[in-house]
Amino acid sequence: MVKSGVPYWRLSSFYFFYFASVGVLVPYWSLYLKSLGFTSLTIGVLVAILPATKLIAPFIWGWVADYTRRSMLIIRIGSVLTLLSFLLVFLDQQLGWLVFAMLLFSFFWNATLPQFEAMTLNHLGNDTHRYSMVRLWGSLGFIVTAVLIGDLLQDYDAEVIPLVVLITFVIIAITSFTVPEKLNTPHANHSPIWHVIKQPKVLAFLAVCFLMLCSHGPYYTFYTIYLEELGYDSHMIGILWAVGVLAEVIVFLLMHRLLPLFGIRKLLFVTFLLTTARWLIIGFFANDLSMLFLAQLIHAFSFGVFHSVGISLAHAYFTGSHQGRGQAIYSSMSFGAGVAVGSLISGLLWDQWGASGLFSFAACCTILALFIVWRFIYPASSISSE
Repeated sequence: MVKSGVPYWRLSSFYFFYFASVGVLVPYWSLYLKSLGFTSLTIGVLVAILPATKLIAPFIWGWVADYTRRSMLIIRIGSVLTLLSFLLVFLDQQLGWLVFAMLLFSFFWNATLPQFEAMTLNHLGNDTHRYSMVRLWGSLGFIVTAVLIGDLLQDYDAEVIPLVVLITFVIIAITSFTVPEKLNTPHANHSPIWHVIKQPKVLAFLAVCFLMLCSHGPYYTFYTIYLEELGYDSHMIGILWAVGVLAEVIVFLLMHRLLPLFGIRKLLFVTFLLTTARWLIIGFFANDLSMLFLAQLIHAFSFGVFHSVGISLAHAYFTGSHQGRGQAIYSSMSFGAGVAVGSLISGLLWDQWGASGLFSFAACCTILALFIVWRFIYPASSISSE
């Protein structure tokens, strides 16, 4: 269990409600956009806005947090501004206005999580391998809203989706004020952060992060629409999303044991092999519900194992005064650039390639990432034995 002195429940509560908002936006925002009459290409572009702001926002706020060493203040400001800017979504649903509103609220929303990841690791101190014990509450929050929305859509139209997002943003802002500040540990190395980034192992790590999340582009953008077109009802779609994240929760409960037992390199090998299989199953066997359940169980590795390993590597590579920006760079390259490019490609090619073509593209991304891991990533033994 997490050591005493760590504000476990306050950290966990923030994760729960932050990912409750993700549990609405990721599975269902594209469905809401479809209800407004937008085309597949426009949906792909709009959905890409959410991760695209991660290319800039986390790094800007990460620099401010590292400079001021006041991460929780940054998180609180970002949470409140997220709430206020999301209200713009309710004023107009025209394309230009939605682009502006989504750019604005996602700029603040995406700024908070990397800083909270760094804050959580600072609170954990030498027990960073127990990060997953805190983060699993975020997965539970995702499950609750993913299933809730699936059930609500049985009785209400898609206009309920932004209302639920708004509620989660209100609670996130409130929760951010309950978490105490924890300053990072000063580090003797004050060299520019570029000196860390240009190391081959770090460049390889960032490339792997980009490819993994790029492969998720078709899944995050069109999975719900795809299943709906295949005849699955909203309740079953919500259950499928929840099954994936439930598998992720189980892995988070085990990661503090799996990391020391198998090490980062072996876990990455298994993760990319299974994720490749997952995308091919979704692309070619989605008419078989049992195969879809199998694919969703692999989310334990596609996200759970991969994210835990990613957080560990980012924390190991970017130390001391680089911590905030290090987590921001990890977030920007994976959940930012990776998802944005994957979503844009999906929007451009969904009508031409269909699900089988785009999920085959996703499988190619993970195979390339597997090769990069094999060739370049040999993390220090201390990372895998914490």
